[in-house]
Parts: sequence; C-alpha cells; structure tokens
Amino acid sequence: MIYLHKILPTFILPIMLVIIVILIGLIKNKKKLIYIAIGVLYIISTPIFSNNFFKLVEGSEYRKPISAIDSADAIVVLSGMLEINEVGDSTYIEWGDPDRFFGGIALFKAGKAQKLVFTGGKMPWDKAKKTEGEVLKEYAISNGIPSEKIFVTKDVENTADEAVAVKELISPSKRIILVTSAYHMYRAKRLFEKQGFIVITYKVDYKVSGNNHVTFMDFLPSAINLELAEIGMREIIGRTYYIIKGITNPRFNKTKIFFCIKINS
Repeated sequence: MIYLHKILPTFILPIMLVIIVILIGLIKNKKKLIYIAIGVLYIISTPIFSNNFFKLVEGSEYRKPISAIDSADAIVVLSGMLEINEVGDSTYIEWGDPDRFFGGIALFKAGKAQKLVFTGGKMPWDKAKKTEGEVLKEYAISNGIPSEKIFVTKDVENTADEAVAVKELISPSKRIILVTSAYHMYRAKRLFEKQGFIVITYKVDYKVSGNNHVTFMDFLPSAINLELAEIGMREIIGRTYYIIKGITNPRFNKTKIFFCIKINS
C-alpha cells in the first residue's frame, strides 16, 4: 500500500501533468497545448508562486517560543528528517533538516515533558537496518538526554502509522507535544487526535519566511521552487486522502478530519 501512496500522487503533480500535456500536444500537433504547459511550468517554478502557495500550506502561525508551550505527558518527534546509509560496519547519516530533532531536545531540556518519543520511520525499500527513531535516540543520548526517558516506536511507514504506534508505546499518556514540520502539522495533529491524544503543536522546519517584499528575483524560475510547490501539493493530496477515507470509513472521525480541506492551518 505504501508504494501506491508514494507513486500515485506523481501522476497528478505539476511536473508529470506538464509532461503529459506536452506529449499530447506533440502527438496531436497542438502547439497551443505545449505553450500552455511551458507557461504553467514557468509559473509554478517561480518564488512568487511557490513561496505564497507554500505559505498557505504551512499556515499563518509562526514558530512559538518554547516558553509559550504548555507541559505534557510526552514529546513526540515525527520521522522524516534524515537518510541512513550503512556501508559495511559503518553508518553514515545525511540530515535533511534537523529542526524536528533539535526542537524535541530543546522542549525536553526545558522540562516540558518527562518522555521523549521518536518514531521508527522506515520504508520497505530502505536498506539500512536501523530505523530513524533508533538513530535519533543515539543522538539524543549524546545530547545529554537520559536513555530511560527516550522511547522509540516500532517500524512505521507514514503519519497514520506513527499515531497508532505512539499510542501503543506510551498509552495511557494522553497529552503530547507534537513536533513536526510546519506544512505537515495540520494533518499530523488530526491523525494523533483520532487516536485520542490531546495535541499541543510545536511547528518547526518552516520552508518560507514571512518576508513579503517582492523583487525581480521572485520571477526567476528554479528547480528548488518547483520542488517546494510539489511538496506543498503532495501535502494537500495527503489531506484530501484522509478526507476521502473519513467519508468512506465510518470509524474515522469525520468532524475533525473534514476541515483538512482548508489549506491554511
């Protein structure tokens, strides 16, 4: 199932749609379609589009100071920030963005909870033996966190799995501080609420600044901005998936998940 979740969205993301439209234009000798596809590709690859679009996905709330975060039973840090490469007996870590990890560490050291939970993120195609959570636990210990205060869930493949695994690991703890990327928080919060948690959000890993000053550079396309637009669109697809699941699955909490249709959290 995880393969379908990762592959199917590709066919409705901008780059694939642009390729399909160009191919149709070439096959049917419709130059107008090709020009439209190129125009769309240009627009979504510019900072003025991708930044404003992604800001909607992240929401208007900026990162909170730790002093403003209430205490809870546990701090839960979601996976998705590093790549594990194992070569022989050596393990090499490539960090994508460490904000989730250091956000969780800072919250724990500030005394916001007595449990620090990492999720065991691991995809079926990952060759590494260790999960992301296991690696993060080692880093947390090296940062002065007592090992007995750190918990790692079983292997998980997506956010819904993480919510279930955390419940199995630390139940009956109910009040948690959830640490994840700003753009991912809206969906993650509702999936954890579905498992009965009272969720205090701590958004990190903001991709877009609050600076609205427009310059000439905002109209120049780049692969980075195209990637940003696609990350945002993948998140919207994920939210839409759970809306549909909420409609078709009577056990799903429709009241909470329905409002995922709102992009702005």
